[in-house]
Amino acid sequence: MTHAFYQVDVFSAEPFRGNPLAVVCDADGLSEAQMAAFARWTNLSETTFLLAPTDALADYRVRIFTPSGELPFAGHPTLGSCAVWLAQGGRPRQPGCVVQQCGIGRVRVRCPSPSLGETAPPAGAASAGSAAAAAPMRLAFAAPPLQRSGELEAPVLQQIVRALGVLPSDVLATQWLVNGPQWAAVKLDSAERVLALKPDFSAMGTLKLGVVAPCASGTETAFEVRAFAPGLGVPEDPVTGSLQAGLAQWLIGSGQAPAAYTAAQGTAIGRAGRVHIQREDDDVWVGGDVSLCITGRVQV
Repeated sequence: MTHAFYQVDVFSAEPFRGNPLAVVCDADGLSEAQMAAFARWTNLSETTFLLAPTDALADYRVRIFTPSGELPFAGHPTLGSCAVWLAQGGRPRQPGCVVQQCGIGRVRVRCPSPSLGETAPPAGAASAGSAAAAAPMRLAFAAPPLQRSGELEAPVLQQIVRALGVLPSDVLATQWLVNGPQWAAVKLDSAERVLALKPDFSAMGTLKLGVVAPCASGTETAFEVRAFAPGLGVPEDPVTGSLQAGLAQWLIGSGQAPAAYTAAQGTAIGRAGRVHIQREDDDVWVGGDVSLCITGRVQV
């Protein structure tokens, strides 16, 4: 059986300079083993599978796989999967807000409301291997609540200092950011120091590590971010929505960041990731652009 297949680029207004995601549609007939095998084959940081929801309040359900296992939630797969669901003709129950069902429950995604008479592009409108003509779509998800927070324990921080090759005094603040993925986050003093890091991945072990630092005043972005997850087969993730969501909740909540800002990620590996953060009342919205880069069909 063949399935509609997309490869999309997330968190960059420049196609092919964000974080790629593979998406398989109408995947209800696939087994977990088939999904895991296909995700290993794509060898991207994440591959997602769209399914019919089992929650009556959700518009669709998604399963998210890395090359080494399944995740209950991840940020760039949320935005990329939502963009594909919309491109396949999906229409949310509530105009302008898609409800995604995933391992952690429901996640709201803001999307453009179609104009009167506007329809989604037909599936397969671009040939496999061709760039889609549509302009990037700006979407944003509501950051899920943190399941765990608080400062990192001393042994964890010691491991991170060794892995990053920095001094303990270079670390200004630390925080657990667990929202599905279990991110250990550290804040350094400058974007330049973050970009200069040459991590020892063997010393990092199974840690999922996020590093953030402020950019110079007057620059386009407020923070530079890097994410390392060698235990998942992803030494450095180009742009990471789950980490950025947790960082925003931490930094805004502690007064270390304004209520709205843009963060850069992927600079050190040649990407142009941009994550747009906006706190509104009790919600922190994590936004980015999504480009549909490859469409076609795949046999799984």
